[in-house]
Amino acid sequence: MPFSLGIVGAGQFAGGFATLFNAHPGVSRVTVTDAIAERATTLVRELGLAGVEPDFEAMLASDVDAVAIFTQRWTHGPLVVQALRAGKHVYSAVPMAFTREEIAAIIEAVKETGLTYMMGETSQYNPVTVLAQQKAAAGAFGRVFYAEGDYVHDMDHGFYAAYQYSGGADWKRTASYPPMKYPTHAIGGVLGAWNTHAVSVSAVGVPDQRGDGVFDTSVSMFDNDFSNASALFETADGGSFRTNEFRRVGLAEGVPESRFTFYGTEGILEQNSLSTLWHNRSGALEDLSESVRPGQASGKNDPALANVDPKLHDSFISGHAPVHDTSALPDELTGLGNGHMGSHHLLVHDFVTAVNEQTLPTVNAWVAARYTLPGIVAHESALRGGERLPIDDFGDAPQ
Repeated sequence: MPFSLGIVGAGQFAGGFATLFNAHPGVSRVTVTDAIAERATTLVRELGLAGVEPDFEAMLASDVDAVAIFTQRWTHGPLVVQALRAGKHVYSAVPMAFTREEIAAIIEAVKETGLTYMMGETSQYNPVTVLAQQKAAAGAFGRVFYAEGDYVHDMDHGFYAAYQYSGGADWKRTASYPPMKYPTHAIGGVLGAWNTHAVSVSAVGVPDQRGDGVFDTSVSMFDNDFSNASALFETADGGSFRTNEFRRVGLAEGVPESRFTFYGTEGILEQNSLSTLWHNRSGALEDLSESVRPGQASGKNDPALANVDPKLHDSFISGHAPVHDTSALPDELTGLGNGHMGSHHLLVHDFVTAVNEQTLPTVNAWVAARYTLPGIVAHESALRGGERLPIDDFGDAPQ
């Protein structure tokens, strides 16, 4: 049976997903709430949604079956727990939470309520991650022993405008969000294809030198001056992977900010800014770039992009790549805006299917914890001069 959904937070990221949820045949209706009431009203009017709730508490008191949380990144943990305890299934934007304690509270709430929780990590369906999943399933890597995952997104490429839109006059306090506490685009793309988890980390943070009042501890609500950070993780199976989270970086505009490389004993999958290559230890180098190149889903005049800085548009209009399996997607999503390397349609369908069929979604609470907690611990390591720290694990999802 289709279920009803409430969108919580009508900011820049919400419009595209509201469109997809509203079109999906597994969702009966979509309502919206936002701390700035006008934004919720505008979204409902422009997208033809079912209505507005005055605040989060009213949304939870309403008869919606599920909520999709698109609020500021450090707020997700408590809102998710509150929604689960109110009897709602939850789709949450990344990251899962800001602290280990918040992650533990989400997992406990999922266990106790039996409700569906899913974190919408776009790198789960990054085409290179999907290709690596396929290579790993076929045994082509041999043993994977090392990987690299980057999320290199310069502040000048749309982030200033995004923080100003969401943070108002006080935006500089929140624009200093610690890079390693937004780790899932990098870690999720690695662990989405490698069946392991991180058990320890050593990280280095790079203090900012721009001097524009953003990454400034006297201004930052997070007491953070790291604009860039790198982490080396040990994995449970004796391997390692490295991730970079860079917010001051000379990456060319239009180049994918997430990229991944996997090293195995029999093969290497190597992505750079221009190509994706497969190395076979016993064969020739193979260029697989076309298989992971996403098409374009919608134009830059899409109304869902009205409040999105033009420098971020490419993240919201990419379509599927040849490597994506779209056979299960409902026809109603065809032609609608996609984004983040073709992941939006797939994430929405994952959540709707999990709720309606009472199954675990791909990025369930236990997977989300493995994508999020390593970055939280990495930030602590960087604050402690790169000290190697252990990473707790909440285990595998129950069958």
